[in-house]
Amino acid sequence: MDNKAFDNQDIESASRIPENVEPIRDQVNDADVVTSSEDNLDLLYTVEDVPPWYMCILLGVQHYLTAFGGNLMQPIIVANTAFCMNGDSLGISELISTNFFVSGLSTLLQTTFGCRLPIMQGASFSFLMPVIALFSMEQCPYANSLPVNSTLVIGNDEHREFWKNRIRLFQGCLMVGSLIQVVIGFSGLMELFLSFVGPLTIMPTITLIGLALFEVAADYSSSQWYIALMTSMLICIFSQYMKNINIPCFVYKKGKGCTTIPLSLFKMFPVLFAILTAWLLCYILTVTDVFPKEAGKWGHEARTDIFNDVLEKSAWFRFPYPGQWGLPLVSTAGVLGIFAAVFSSIIESVGDYYACARMAGAPPPPVHAINRGIGMEGITCLLAGAWGAPSGNTSYSENIGAIGITKIGSRRVVQVGAFLMIILGCLGKFGALFVTIPRPVVGGMFLVMFGMVAAIGISNLKHVSLDSSRNLFIIGTSILVGLALPLWVHKNPQVIKTGSTEFDQIVSVLLGTNMFVGGFLGLFFDNTLPGTDEERGLSYWKKMREQKSSEENTKMNIYDLPNCIQTQLNKIKCLNYLPFCPGYNSFFSRSIKRMCSCKTTGKRKSVPINNKK
Repeated sequence: MDNKAFDNQDIESASRIPENVEPIRDQVNDADVVTSSEDNLDLLYTVEDVPPWYMCILLGVQHYLTAFGGNLMQPIIVANTAFCMNGDSLGISELISTNFFVSGLSTLLQTTFGCRLPIMQGASFSFLMPVIALFSMEQCPYANSLPVNSTLVIGNDEHREFWKNRIRLFQGCLMVGSLIQVVIGFSGLMELFLSFVGPLTIMPTITLIGLALFEVAADYSSSQWYIALMTSMLICIFSQYMKNINIPCFVYKKGKGCTTIPLSLFKMFPVLFAILTAWLLCYILTVTDVFPKEAGKWGHEARTDIFNDVLEKSAWFRFPYPGQWGLPLVSTAGVLGIFAAVFSSIIESVGDYYACARMAGAPPPPVHAINRGIGMEGITCLLAGAWGAPSGNTSYSENIGAIGITKIGSRRVVQVGAFLMIILGCLGKFGALFVTIPRPVVGGMFLVMFGMVAAIGISNLKHVSLDSSRNLFIIGTSILVGLALPLWVHKNPQVIKTGSTEFDQIVSVLLGTNMFVGGFLGLFFDNTLPGTDEERGLSYWKKMREQKSSEENTKMNIYDLPNCIQTQLNKIKCLNYLPFCPGYNSFFSRSIKRMCSCKTTGKRKSVPINNKK
C-alpha cells in the first residue's frame, strides 16, 4: 500500500481545483519523499506546535483560501449540470454555504480523530461524473431561458421542489456509498485493495475526470469567449510567469519576534487573483454598458448585475442542518456510481497523506493512521450526505503546497482554518456573493482546471514503460472506450433494455460514468495481461514500500489519537489488533511479504518434526 501512496503524490489534486499543484511538485522530489524531517525542511512550526492565536487566525485564513476554489466551483457545476437548479441563484448560494460548512466540519474530524495530519478536507471532483450520469437519464425541464408563455418558472416552489428531490436522491446514494469507504478504511482492507492498483489503473481513472468535462467548460465559456480566454490567460500568467515573484509578508518567528519572509503569493493563489481581476473587469464593462442588457444576446451573461437579487434575498445567518432538503432517497444505480468515486478518492487521499507528512516534517504515516484517515473520510462523506452537500469529501493538496512554502506545518492552524469555514458557511450572504461571478469567468477557470486534472492523471505514467505495446494498448483502450461508451449511453438512454427497470438504471449509470469505464478496463487489463513490474511501473512503488522510517529518529506519536482518548486505549492491549488503533502491525503487509518470499525461493523451508539429539 505504501508504495502506491508515494507515487500518487502527483495526483492528489485530481478531484479538486489543482491551481496549487505546482508548489508541491517544486518541493517534493522522488529521492527525498521518505527521508524528510523538520531539520532539513527548516519548519517554523511542526505538526504539534501551537503558534500564537493571532498567527493561527492569519495562517488559518490562508489555508481556508487554498481550499476555496474547489469548494466553490464544485457546487456550481453540479447545481447546473445535475441538480437542475438553473437560474435559482438563491438555491445555489445555499448549496455553496452548505459545502463550506461541511468542509470545515470534515477537516476538524480528520485532523482530530483521523490521520491527524494538517490537511484540509473539501469537495471532490471525483463525485462529479457519477452524479451527472445518475441524472442524465432524465432531462431537466428547466432551462436558463424559458419561453415567455412557459408554465415553468425558475425559482418558484415547484422548481425548488424539483431540484430538492434530486439532491435528496444524491444524499441517500452518497450516505450508503460512503459506508463502503468506512469499511475499507477501518477494516484494514485498503492494503489489499491497493495491492491490485497500479499507474495503468490510476491514469485513466483520473484523466477521464478532466476529459469528460470539456463540454461543461465550453458551455460556460461560450457565453463570452473573450472574458473566458482572458481569465485562462490570467491564471497562466500568475501561476507560470509570475510564480517566482516573492512578496514580503510579516510572520511571527519563535525567539525573533515579528519578521518578514518572502511568499510566492502568485504561486499559491493564481486562480483567486485571476477571479478577482476578471470579476473587476466585468464589473467595469457592466457599469459602462459594454455588455448588452438584453437577455439572450451574446455577452449578456458576462454582466455582474444579473444575480444581484440573490444578495437581497439571502439571509445574513443561515445554519445548515442535516436533512435541510428533506428525507434522503436511495437508488442502487446511484450507490454503485458513488463507489467509482470512492475508489478514485481513496487513491488520491493516500498520496495526500504522504505528501503532507513530508511537507510538515513528520515521519511517513503508519498503517493505522492511513486506515483511520480513509475510514474518517468515509464518515465525513456520510455527514456530507446527511447535510445535503453537493459532493463527498476528500483531502486537498492545495494547503500542502502552502505548508511547503510558508514552513508552517501546525495542525492547530488548519483547525482554525476549519472553524473559519464553518462560520462563513453559516453566513448566507457570503455564499450568495460568489453566485454573482459571471458565467464566462467560471468557464475560463474550467478550461485550465479540467486540463490540469487530465494532465495530472497522465503524469502517473512517469514510471511506466511507454515502449511496451502492452502498456500502450491498455492506455489507448481504456481512454478511448472510457470516452466513447458513456457518450453513447447518454445519447441513447433508452437503448439498454433487459426487462428489469432497476437493472437497466444500474447499467446505464455505470456505463455512463467515464472514470468507472476507463478505470475498470485499466484495472482488468493491467492485472490479467502478462507484464513485468518494471514494465507496469510497480518497481518504484516496491522500493517505497521497503523504506521504513526509524522510530528512534522520528516521532510517531503525532499519529496517536488525542491524549484523553489515547491514554485509555493504551490500557487495553488487545486493541493493537484493530487496524485503526495505534500500535497495529499490518497483517496484509506481512502476508504479502511472506507470499513474495515463497515465490522467490520456489520452496518452503523444511522443518524437522522429530528434532532429537
